[in-house]
Amino acid sequence: MFAPPHLASRIDRAEGRLCAAIARSVDAQDPASMCAVLEIGGGVAIFAGPGAPTNKMIGVGFDGPPDEAALEQVERAFAERDAPLQAEVATLADPAWHACLVRRGYEPRGFENVLGHSLAPSAADDMASATPGSALVERLDAGQLEGWIDVMVTSFGHADAGGVGGDAIPPSDTLRRWLSLTVATPGFALMAVRVEGQLVAGASMRLDVGVAQFAGAATLPAFRRRGLQTALIEWRLARARDAGCDVAVVTTQPGSRSQRNVQGRGFDLLYARQLLVKQP
Repeated sequence: MFAPPHLASRIDRAEGRLCAAIARSVDAQDPASMCAVLEIGGGVAIFAGPGAPTNKMIGVGFDGPPDEAALEQVERAFAERDAPLQAEVATLADPAWHACLVRRGYEPRGFENVLGHSLAPSAADDMASATPGSALVERLDAGQLEGWIDVMVTSFGHADAGGVGGDAIPPSDTLRRWLSLTVATPGFALMAVRVEGQLVAGASMRLDVGVAQFAGAATLPAFRRRGLQTALIEWRLARARDAGCDVAVVTTQPGSRSQRNVQGRGFDLLYARQLLVKQP
């Protein structure tokens, strides 16, 4: 699969809408969190509270650098909240945008990879692959959310990602809160794998204007290396295609096990994002 700049802009701006929706949910629950959603240069800058994983500026630079007055407004908003501003800049954005950020004192902090899978009919996988052993993939409803979160928090607490860079895993209570907020945003679906009735692996997917965002996949340590994440990938690909999406995307740390897993299921590396941070 090949990614021209217009596809990268669709993917990054869908990510921005997700982060903005989370910030609005936080604001509705706690107006004192000083949430902010600021449109800039076709993208968005989001502050969802101190230390929020969705605090970022994304989707900017595909139409050239934004007006510097608009950028100053965003920087000022983050500085007023004593928060670092992380710009996630696609390698397919205008190089002048990278140069603008460096000139303004943003420091490089790493990269993340964006991988995609075409969902066009000609690229259809054989979705008849059997789920391993006695495992059963199922979609969950809201009443099963707590059990799903328990599995995800436990699994993330025993990370098996590898790769280069990446943020530290937050404390369990913090992780539980952000998982709950994230999957409550419109467009999300939850799915899980059960083995002999026990929920042992989970994943999520959000649909946004033809883009299927794969997120939050994890397996309990005792059930790893059994193909359960492959089954969850296949399940999501089939449902995303049925829903009319034309591309499925996932973001990984460079060189991680997650990247290797999705590439093994037909995902291609589309582009990378450089993470550039300006301190308040």
